[in-house]
Amino acid sequence: MKKQALCRFGVSMAGDLVGQLDALLKARGDANRSQAVADMVRARLVEHHGQMGNHEIAGTITLVYDHHKRNIQALLTDIQHDHQDLIIATLHVHLDHHNCMEVLAVRGRADAVKQVADRLIAAKGVKHGKLTVTTTGKEFAR
Repeated sequence: MKKQALCRFGVSMAGDLVGQLDALLKARGDANRSQAVADMVRARLVEHHGQMGNHEIAGTITLVYDHHKRNIQALLTDIQHDHQDLIIATLHVHLDHHNCMEVLAVRGRADAVKQVADRLIAAKGVKHGKLTVTTTGKEFAR
């Protein structure tokens, strides 16, 4: 990938906010303010792209459910098979005698990923579910 030219610009903010930023930099081990601001901008862009229906995203859908609930595993498997074009990997973990966690790695259009996540999370027997969105990395040069 071609290296992007740096662009300098000024940022003005309250002194106490700068102090909090510097404390954050120290705690995280960031090299400088520029790196921290660039990371924050990328994070906000990822969030924005995750809300745009036609933008390609990657992410995870995490589900926690009681595997003893009638038909829950079959229902979740059916939904996953209906969307195998979006689901690129799965991880199944036994949390205890009753509870399982599934983590599905997903990739595709934001609207399609959200739709399958909503279906899985709303499935009867799912105790908790969450879609976490990230970037495919294509739109960001480092």
